[in-house]
Amino acid sequence: LLPGTEHNFVKYDDTYITDLNTPYDYESLMHYEPFSFNKNESIPTITAKIPAFDDIIGQRLDLSAIDLERLNRMYNCTSTHTFLDQCSFELENICGMIQGTKHDQDWVHQQGSVMGQEDHTLSGRCRDAGYFMYFNTNSGQADEVAILESRILYPKRTQQCLQFFYRTTGSPSDKLIIWLKEDDGTGNIRKMRKIQTFQADSDSNWKIAHVTLNAQKKFRYLFQGLKGNPSSSLGGIAIDDVSLTETPCPTAVWVIRNFSKILENSSISLVESPRFYSPEGYGFGISVLPNYLNSRYAYVAFHLCSGENDAVLEWPALNRQVTLTVLDQDPDVLKRMSSSKSFTTSKDHVTSGSGTIIWDKPSIAGRFDESCNCNRSVNWGWSNFISHSQLRRRSFLKNDDLIIFAEFNDIIHLNNTKVPVEPVQSALMEGLVLERQKRAAQDMEPVQDQLPYLPDPCDPNPCQNDGVCVNVKGKASCRCPSGQAFFFTGERCQSRQVHGNILGMLIGGIAGTIVLTVVLISMMARR
Repeated sequence: LLPGTEHNFVKYDDTYITDLNTPYDYESLMHYEPFSFNKNESIPTITAKIPAFDDIIGQRLDLSAIDLERLNRMYNCTSTHTFLDQCSFELENICGMIQGTKHDQDWVHQQGSVMGQEDHTLSGRCRDAGYFMYFNTNSGQADEVAILESRILYPKRTQQCLQFFYRTTGSPSDKLIIWLKEDDGTGNIRKMRKIQTFQADSDSNWKIAHVTLNAQKKFRYLFQGLKGNPSSSLGGIAIDDVSLTETPCPTAVWVIRNFSKILENSSISLVESPRFYSPEGYGFGISVLPNYLNSRYAYVAFHLCSGENDAVLEWPALNRQVTLTVLDQDPDVLKRMSSSKSFTTSKDHVTSGSGTIIWDKPSIAGRFDESCNCNRSVNWGWSNFISHSQLRRRSFLKNDDLIIFAEFNDIIHLNNTKVPVEPVQSALMEGLVLERQKRAAQDMEPVQDQLPYLPDPCDPNPCQNDGVCVNVKGKASCRCPSGQAFFFTGERCQSRQVHGNILGMLIGGIAGTIVLTVVLISMMARR
């Protein structure tokens, strides 16, 4: 360890910390990276007791599944705020989806272990598993339809993103149409709105799709398969791994096919995406160098492209946040651990030769590229964006496809926040954004002191007479004790009451005693 960094490795027992009744998580994001604070760059400062986890501990992809479980337990979260629905069609109930009533055919729940008809979830690896929904278009009449409706969903926000994978193996005139079926204002879900149409093509690979819904009332989303020319069809339309979240859909989606073969070919240099456009109208692209740093990492970078809107846009394009994400294609969207990194464009990002700001017009600061018939600016990104071992360990290369999302958004409005934030100057190298500053545990305070805005309403216990205090949505609620004869009531268990059966017995006993006394006195008077 470097001198003065030993405090980062102090161990604490369960009198100071809690594991929230979860197992030790080698995949947790809370570990330092393996080579943090080390003297010798080839010797890690942290290793796992189980050697198989040495390449996993210290990962920087995303929160692990147990990280999420601990967060939910710590803050009493019972559900996510943005997740609405997902389905990989592995069960017979197909996640509550139903066949439409006004159509010609049905979507078929089909098993995908047959060569050429593999599902997307398991890619045909399991003999008796791996299902998808399929609409056969090679028989019947043209313009026949099949409709698959989701269960009723209740949005909390006004924007939803429907993500799914689909493949077309039939006629090029086949179509997959996405509909939204909303509450009509009377409580009935019947108001239809066509959202997007996907035209079939000759590419039989699984493709990723994103559709923005913008539902504000309870709704269903619909998949409509439309049959083109059955005589020219050899298959149909398949859908799999559907997810619906209340988040914006990605601006740019780049799919690189056969990526494992690209990794094996060390002679392949830079791979560049087509030109995409941001919501503001800026053209941009993504660059990938598959084998970098001794063929152990993939270099991923961002650049601007000249486009049709350059004459009216603001230049240089500063204070824009760039976010690049390599997608983990796990069918369970809640368990995905995608690799995502971001930076903000700055006037300090200049070329080494002329000193030109690389976010200026690409026609000024870039080079011409025939593939897009545009100028591309200098790349700015990460030489160690993701390691080859990480790519192969999770579902980053499902069906041998690498999927990259990209965002380019204006964040100048954040300068108007009430809390002044001074930018931290850091050493940046051209073409490389250094890793975030390493965290330190020095002078670490207990969680209670760090979070004064989350006081425990049950500390001290406001309940009297040994009542138990329960935190219900940030408010103290007393659970009052009850004995054999007495029980306590009131907001703070301050009132003592007698059980009804005990009170009845007491009244009955007193009444019986009085009657017996009267009888005895009467008998004695007669004598």
